Amino acid sequence: MKLTPASSYVHALRAHLPAEVFAPARSRLLWLPVHLTIIVIGALALARGWLPWAVAPAVSLAIGVAFAGITFLAHETLHGGVVKHRLAKRVVGWIGFSPFVVSPRLWTVWHNREHHAYANQPGRDPDMYPELETYERSRLVRLITDGFSLGARRWTGVLSLMFGFSVQSAQILAAVRRWGWMSRREHALAIAETALGVAMWTTVAILVGPLAFLFVFGVPLVIANVIVMAFILTNHGLSPLTPGVNDPLVNSLSVTLPRPLEWLTLGFGYHVEHHLFPAMSTRHARRVRAELKARWPERYQAMPLPQALRALHTTARVYRDSVTLTDPRTRAVWPTLQPRA
Repeated sequence: MKLTPASSYVHALRAHLPAEVFAPARSRLLWLPVHLTIIVIGALALARGWLPWAVAPAVSLAIGVAFAGITFLAHETLHGGVVKHRLAKRVVGWIGFSPFVVSPRLWTVWHNREHHAYANQPGRDPDMYPELETYERSRLVRLITDGFSLGARRWTGVLSLMFGFSVQSAQILAAVRRWGWMSRREHALAIAETALGVAMWTTVAILVGPLAFLFVFGVPLVIANVIVMAFILTNHGLSPLTPGVNDPLVNSLSVTLPRPLEWLTLGFGYHVEHHLFPAMSTRHARRVRAELKARWPERYQAMPLPQALRALHTTARVYRDSVTLTDPRTRAVWPTLQPRA
């Protein structure tokens, strides 16, 4: 399978994209007060008894969607697609990731630096599923893969949707020093940013009480995890490994949604486009998609999000080799998604 470095695509595309698509999309910041208002009003309504408890699940759903919304905004902001000022990015990033208490410093290292540079590259990408050798060597990897990964028709895989982002972010925070990704000082600051988020939500729990907190934070966090992880798992989990070469048209998949949902999720499904131009607001991703489909129609890969989730559920999450997924317990195999040329 031919692999092409991301830089080659970027060089070919830049000449056909107008300068304005590379400018920060500052109006995206308007999403922040909208989502925060939903969260605050929902929390007050539940804590003060303005609404009957029968509607608490509906309020939790609204808060959960808002949690996911500010998370998508934080992601785009920390890439530089919304504002360029470093402090502004950190502040918006901290607020946006506060439902998951993810440190902006940690995210910048984990996601922007490591994942984007080494997507689906064995031994480098912190987000990729394990290779068969790793699975067979590590009892912990086997436990997580067999018990919680979405695949092999295991319905326990729904747990990776419900809690995956929360669990992985805590695991990455604990491991980055061992991996040598952050200095002692940067790691301490990342822990402090995380602790500040924990303190904020602890204060909220004390103020509203345990039952209200369940619907103000607990249930919404599960909803936000499901929304965010539905994208994260499909972004690369069906795609081949690309050792040594970062080729986003091979190792990434874009997923599609109806336009209203695409708008609500800030175009997060345009993942191939995002890996080519991470600092570009996904507001302009449709334009990049059109150029990709015009120039590399045989390589560009996209599918509806529900179809991608079904594919995850019915295939496996262990790589036998770069282009083959396997269920180690049954030895059944499935091909990864591959470009036609």
